[in-house]
Amino acid sequence: MYSYKTLQELVNRKIDQEDLAKEPKQLYEPIKYILSLGGKRIRPVFVLMACNLFTDNVEKAINAALALEIFHNFTLLHDDIMDNSSLRRKKPTVHTKWNSNVAILSGDAMSIIAYEYITRDKKNNFFEIIDVFNKTALQVCDGQQYDMGFETEKMVSESDYLKMIELKTAVLIAASLKIGAIIGGASQEDAELLYSFGINIGLAFQIQDDFLDVYGDTKVFGKQTGNDIRTNKKTYLLIKAFELAKDNDYEELYKKFFVDNKPTEEKVNKVVNIYNKLGIKEIAKKTILEYFNEAFNNFEKVSVNKERKKELSFFIKNRLISRDN
Repeated sequence: MYSYKTLQELVNRKIDQEDLAKEPKQLYEPIKYILSLGGKRIRPVFVLMACNLFTDNVEKAINAALALEIFHNFTLLHDDIMDNSSLRRKKPTVHTKWNSNVAILSGDAMSIIAYEYITRDKKNNFFEIIDVFNKTALQVCDGQQYDMGFETEKMVSESDYLKMIELKTAVLIAASLKIGAIIGGASQEDAELLYSFGINIGLAFQIQDDFLDVYGDTKVFGKQTGNDIRTNKKTYLLIKAFELAKDNDYEELYKKFFVDNKPTEEKVNKVVNIYNKLGIKEIAKKTILEYFNEAFNNFEKVSVNKERKKELSFFIKNRLISRDN
């Protein structure tokens, strides 16, 4: 079995080998730039790890792995424009370094390159893989639209929020695992179990990101907490707080987010105090654990021996536990 680190290095080597010294340079240089910013390469490595559950020949899944990573980064180019973000992985975003028109067009090109990779291998249940990829690509767009729509809505329900993060975040993780499993020769049942595993892991990760923005250790994560509160972002914690708050607490939350919504430290402190009073920290941790447990209930049912599952299981558990507070 291959380690996460080994597969991550394989993905990085393959990306580095991609010939992006093409003309026009203004189209391809931004693509090379965004791919060079790195990251954990979670989605492509999940493709390879899922494949590795069923076969030692992970090379046959490398094109699909690169397709998922390129597609993911394409969405980041466009998301950064829509969110007006100036930094991505502590580096200038593409639309900041070049301009929005360049970022849009380079993103479009990346989506086409992703399809070129996913269609390179005409074996390994080709049409089934394309079907998963197409469905997922559209779902990610659905999720982004829901997220943008939430910006103009005062109140968002818990079910609507969970639907949004499933589409925007979880489905791409789930698709990575399912596609890798299909290429590795998994049965339909095992491929679906890994898809469900990925959905629940994705939901747990996103809710934990919401949690860590409020309760994370700045020394560990290297960034200031409370940014979601400052920017009025709809998060799981805020939605639960509005659901549970009454009287003065509700009025104070409403005032801080919809009336006097300046991004001050006083706002952060008051909102966090309300979260603490309502037990939001414990509720969020419980929800994360529930999704985590549901994920591994599905993973345990995958019909390969425990030894082959060990590396993927260790990475997921280690990432969640190491980020928890």
